[in-house]
Amino acid sequence: MRFFVYILQMEDGRLYVGHTNALSRRHGEHERGKGCRTTGIFGAGKIIHVEEHADRLTAVRRERQIKGWTHVKKLALAKKNLAGLHELAKRRGG
Repeated sequence: MRFFVYILQMEDGRLYVGHTNALSRRHGEHERGKGCRTTGIFGAGKIIHVEEHADRLTAVRRERQIKGWTHVKKLALAKKNLAGLHELAKRRGG
């Protein structure tokens, strides 16, 4: 079964990172305020990044990794700015 890791940009600009095996269903839940408490409060907004994974474990690990990133780094990933991601990763380590 395929799983997806996604970044949702909420209406106020906050970023929500999650995983699911049914992306359109999950986004609909967020839009109806049923997805989670956070998107229920701040509004669902739009999905700005999606990654496909072969299994739940891989998706959960990736979700946790991305959740630990800064807002700027998450946006760089969503914009597919690989050079920016590389630079941000170097800054964090140094």
